[in-house]
Amino acid sequence: MYARGMSVRDIQAHLTEIYGTDISPSLISTVTDSVVDEVAKWEARPLDPIWPIVYLDALVLKVRDQGVVQNKHVYMALGINVEGKKEVLGLWIEPNEGAKFWLKVVTELRNRGVADIFVVCCDGLKGFPQAIETVFPQTIVQTCIVHLIRSSTRFVAWVDRKKLIADLRRVYTAETEEVALTALAEFERKWGERYPMVGQAWRSNWERVRPFFAFAHEVRRIIYTTNAIESLNFSLRKVTKARGHFPNDAAALKLVYLAIRNMERKWTRQPQYWTLALSQFAIMFEGRLPA
Repeated sequence: MYARGMSVRDIQAHLTEIYGTDISPSLISTVTDSVVDEVAKWEARPLDPIWPIVYLDALVLKVRDQGVVQNKHVYMALGINVEGKKEVLGLWIEPNEGAKFWLKVVTELRNRGVADIFVVCCDGLKGFPQAIETVFPQTIVQTCIVHLIRSSTRFVAWVDRKKLIADLRRVYTAETEEVALTALAEFERKWGERYPMVGQAWRSNWERVRPFFAFAHEVRRIIYTTNAIESLNFSLRKVTKARGHFPNDAAALKLVYLAIRNMERKWTRQPQYWTLALSQFAIMFEGRLPA
């Protein structure tokens, strides 16, 4: 019940209503706190050495810290291993992100056994590319195309949005980077005067967009979006939305971990086109896949 988002008071009321049992909130808290050791072991568990794809995203929760309720980010790394199985690699809670924080994250992943990551897909997280390139210099950091579309078009008038996004599609569906840059230039000639921020957003992020065009279509379908981890976040929001705020970081991580544990049991299918994508990875990252 706790893992599905019910608060301690809700569980107490439910048990009283259904079973006529009067259990104190403190006892329920003690029972749920038994998972704290399990969380610690899970956070320190060894990881597979090779991860073809890792997605990064964050969930914002309200947490009390030093008597003040504030927004904190629960960052999650979701990996897809060589067999195509999804697994949450870790959770980290921080009020803000930055290069030091991301260096800590990637160093922790390496210390837990990760030797190589082929592609990291994220939404332009500040400081992350520099941090991961310090620890995993061969890793490609790819900006999530869907996030970039959303962020660059958020101030576009609704009446223009459909046509503008259709024209923008010619950029990210281009066969090569050269064709994509030509399409971006044409897009700016048509829309640049009315919406200059769209083209500017794509050009300022181009170094993290350009790796996308080096991949075959089977790989592009998988790294085009962070849907895998966004789906996870959507499910976690349903679990946490009933909470006004958490009393501390440990309480927030405890609930998120329990919810993830429930969801991971349902992750039995490979991503679509995974076998084809893996064959492309074997060629693109020659010698880095286990035999």
